[in-house]
Amino acid sequence: MSKKFAIIGASGFVAPRHMKAIHDTGNQLLAAYDPFDSIGILDKFFPKTHFFVEFERFDRYLDKLRIQNKKINFISICSPNYLHDSHIRFSLRSGSNVICEKPIVINPWNLDSILKMSQENKKNVFTILQLRHLPNITKLKNDEENSKIISDIDLTYITGRGNWYYNSWKGDESKSGGILLNIGIHFFDLLCWIYGKVESTKIHIRKKDFAAGIINFKNARVRWFLSLNFDHLNTKVKNKQNTFKELIVNGKKIDLNKGFENLHTISYEKILCNKGYQINDTEDSIRTVYELKNKKISPLIEEYHPLAKKFINEK
Repeated sequence: MSKKFAIIGASGFVAPRHMKAIHDTGNQLLAAYDPFDSIGILDKFFPKTHFFVEFERFDRYLDKLRIQNKKINFISICSPNYLHDSHIRFSLRSGSNVICEKPIVINPWNLDSILKMSQENKKNVFTILQLRHLPNITKLKNDEENSKIISDIDLTYITGRGNWYYNSWKGDESKSGGILLNIGIHFFDLLCWIYGKVESTKIHIRKKDFAAGIINFKNARVRWFLSLNFDHLNTKVKNKQNTFKELIVNGKKIDLNKGFENLHTISYEKILCNKGYQINDTEDSIRTVYELKNKKISPLIEEYHPLAKKFINEK
C-alpha cells in the first residue's frame, strides 16, 4: 500500500535521491519544505507536491492532513546536519516515522534523547547508510568476518570542494561537524559495521580541509585520509574527476566507485519492510567521530597514512 511522505530540506544536495527513492518505491510525496525556493527537481518526480518556504505553514499543512485522516507516514530529513535532531523531534511529535540522512546527529548525546522520544511516540527513526548496500562492501564484510588475521587497511577519500563550501553551513564545524563528520562519517560507519567496536584512535592531522589518523579495531588497523583539497585530488586523479575513493585491505584494492546509482532506493525498500538501519546502528561511528574531533594530535609520523606524510607541512 502506498505511503504518504513529506520532506524537510527539499532543495538540499541529497534531497533528489530521496525524492527518487520515494517515487521508485511507489509512494506519494504530499509536502516539501525548504527556506530556499530553487526546487524545480520536484517537477521530475512530484509536480503536485505542496511546497513551503515557511516552516510554520508546512507544520500547519501536516496538521491539516492529520485532521483529514491523511496523516503523513514518513518524514524524510535532508536539512543541514545541525538541524537533524530538531527536525527528527518535530517529525516524531507530528506522529510520523522518520528517515534521516547521515549524520543523524552531530553530538552523540543527542542519540539517547531521540531514541527515548521515538519509543515514547511509538515511531521509528531510520537513517540512510547506503554504502553498506554496495556489493563489494557486503562481500568484504563477509570475508573479514571469516578472516583469522588482523587486517591492515588504508582508506583514502578525496572530494574536491571550492571556496563556496567554506562559506556555506558545510564549512562551519558547529553546523556540519567538520570534515570528520560531514565527509568522513560515510566511511567511518562502514569500518564500524565491518569490524565492530573501536578499540583506540589517533589523530595525526586535523585541518578544515583535510584530516588523517588511525583507528584500531580488534581485527583491523586502519590508516585513513580525508580531504576536500583539489590539490590533493590532483595527486591521485588525472582525468578531472572530483572524487577519489580507495580502500586497500591487506594489499588488495576494494572498488568503491561503482554501484552507487540506486543505493537510496535500496535503503528505502529496506526501511519500508521495517528492515532499515535505525538509531543504534549509527552510535559507534558517531562516537568515533566525536572522539577524533576532540583528541590531541599525535606526532607519531611513522604511522601516518602515505598521503598524510606527503602533506604534513601543508599550510
